[in-house]
Amino acid sequence: MAETAALWPAIRTTYRWVDRAVHILENEADESSAQVRRRLQGLLGAMHRWRTQAGDLAPGVQHFLKVTRSYWAGLFHCYEIDGLPRTNNDLEHVFGTHRYHERRTTGRKTGSPTLVIRGPVRIVAALATQVRTFSAADLADVDVEEWI
Repeated sequence: MAETAALWPAIRTTYRWVDRAVHILENEADESSAQVRRRLQGLLGAMHRWRTQAGDLAPGVQHFLKVTRSYWAGLFHCYEIDGLPRTNNDLEHVFGTHRYHERRTTGRKTGSPTLVIRGPVRIVAALATQVRTFSAADLADVDVEEWI
């Protein structure tokens, strides 16, 4: 325990920063995109200012700041658009579910070749049916002229 005692303050500091970033991005208070952006920007500023407190973990903190900066432009869309998955994992789950159902219905072990040709329409249809069930009457009432 005494051998690693000097490492713990830096670990505690960086863990608190990363944990705080997670809580800000989880947005449990359902704040606006601008509020989440401001809060995260404040945390990143503090991390940059006090990065020397991270000790040997300072290069990791610097990398965290660099990667967050590179994703900054698209990081807050999920708070502006209802239903947009917040993480790639959530988005991958949506596509994985589609692949699973397609394999199950066709019996194929690989994706259907038609997914490339008609895929965008099929994926949108699959996503829409996850949100609500459509009846034949819903489909019959569509005005094709509105699409153009």
